[in-house]
Amino acid sequence: MNFLRIPALLLLLLCSGFVRRDAPVPPPREEWVSLFNGKDLGGWDIKITGFALNENFRETFRVEDGLLKVSYDRYDKFTNEFGHIYYRQPYSHYRLRMEYRFVGEQLAGGPSWDIRNSGVMVHSQSARSLTLDQEFPVSLEMQFLGGLGKGPRTTGNLCTPGTQVHMNGKLNAEHCISSSSATYDGDRWVRAEMEVFGDSVIRHLVEGKTVLTYEKPIVAETGEDVGRYLQGEWAQRIGTPLKEGYIALQAESHPIHFRKIELLNLKGCTNRRCPNYKPQYVVSGPCNCR
Repeated sequence: MNFLRIPALLLLLLCSGFVRRDAPVPPPREEWVSLFNGKDLGGWDIKITGFALNENFRETFRVEDGLLKVSYDRYDKFTNEFGHIYYRQPYSHYRLRMEYRFVGEQLAGGPSWDIRNSGVMVHSQSARSLTLDQEFPVSLEMQFLGGLGKGPRTTGNLCTPGTQVHMNGKLNAEHCISSSSATYDGDRWVRAEMEVFGDSVIRHLVEGKTVLTYEKPIVAETGEDVGRYLQGEWAQRIGTPLKEGYIALQAESHPIHFRKIELLNLKGCTNRRCPNYKPQYVVSGPCNCR
C-alpha cells in the first residue's frame, strides 16, 4: 500500500513547488574536433627552411598507417631543413591534445641537441608569413624530448622563439624552461596536452599531469636572438601581448610520429538565450540569436 502512495506524493510535491522543475541540466558534451583526419594532410600548410610554402621537401611530412609522420628516409644528410606543418585555422582559447612517439635514429648532420627533439608550437605566426630561410616561427613551443637512456630528460618544456613569458608574476627571459615531467625513454607513445587561454594562462600537461604553467606571453627577443625572428610586421610588435595564432608541429632531424591531434575550442557563445549557447566555454564568441 505504501508503494501506491509514492506517485501521488511526487505529484503533490511538484504542485507545491518543493521539487524544482527548472533544475540545471548537465553541460553539453565537450565538442573535441580532430585536426588530423588520419588520411592526408588536408587543412595543413608546410614550411621548411629554404623552401617555398607547401614544398614538402623529400616528403618530410607524410601520412602512413593513419599516423602523421616526420620522416627522413629520403634524405642523405640534414643541412638545416628545419620544418613545421601548420594547421590553417588560428585559435586563441582552447585545449589541445595529441600523442607522439620518437622512432629510429636521428638523421646524420642534425644538431646534437636535436636528438629525440620535436614539439608543438602555439600562438604561432602563419606559415605564409615566414621568410624563406626562417628556421622557427614566432611562437610558444611545447618542446617534446625523448629520454636517452642515461638519466632524466624532461618533456613538455617551453621554448620561446621570438617570445617571452611571465612566471610567478615576473618576466622570464630564458629561451627554454624545463618542466617537471618524468622521463620517457624508448619509442613509446606519450600523451601531451595544452590549456591555452589567450594572453592569460597557458599550461602544459604530460600524461594528464600539469608540468609547466606560465602567463602573459609577449612578442620579444633577447641576446643573440635579436633580429632572428622578429622581422617585418613582427618587429613592430615587440612588447605586445601574444593573444592568438596557429598550431604547428615540428620537424627537427629526428623521426617522430603524431596521432590523435584534437582540439576543444573554448571560445563560443555565452548568451543563454541563443541556440548555440555552450556553457562550458569561457570566452564570448559568435552567437546565433534569432
